[in-house]
Amino acid sequence: RKSNCLSCKRNPENPLKSIAYILPLFLLLSCLADLHSQTFAVKSDLLTGALSSPNLSVEFKLSGRFTLEAGFHYNPFPAGGDKRWKHWFVQPELRYWMCQPFGGHFFGAHLMYGVYNVGGMKLPLGLFKGIRSSRYEGDFLGLGVSYGYHFILSPRWSIETSLGVGFLHSGYERYRCLHCGEQTGGGHKNFIAPTRASVSLVYLIN
Repeated sequence: RKSNCLSCKRNPENPLKSIAYILPLFLLLSCLADLHSQTFAVKSDLLTGALSSPNLSVEFKLSGRFTLEAGFHYNPFPAGGDKRWKHWFVQPELRYWMCQPFGGHFFGAHLMYGVYNVGGMKLPLGLFKGIRSSRYEGDFLGLGVSYGYHFILSPRWSIETSLGVGFLHSGYERYRCLHCGEQTGGGHKNFIAPTRASVSLVYLIN
């Protein structure tokens, strides 16, 4: 059976389908946010951005201790050579702040959903051991918890760090070559893995 990479229904190279997933999420977040406070932040994770995962997040203040963040990661670019590292995913997170929003320690609970098209890579934790010689195409769904700290640099600018771990479920198809080729298998995989590792530059809007 042949795979058409450009028309695959889960192909991360199609930005219109990516937007179709993320737009309702951001609309929902806008409705849930405390509009009277008019406090929210725009941020980008510099760490995962440097690892070929361009991203943008927004975070809204809900109350004196809670905020709601949603991040969108999208990489449609080739990894170079015979490698393939294309993906997109969304990650909404509810946060509880120990002191006040956008300052100091916080704990979070998040969800994740994404699509990937990966091959010719070596992944940590032994994930998809055959991925160095085959291509894996699929999606994943997960949930996790996190801890972070928000460093205030000025009234508008901050640096935020966060680490998280959680449970992921992935459905995948395996292909013989790194571009299209014959499908050689597929299945499902469940695992515990890091779900957040971020160092973000934050701009606060009041």
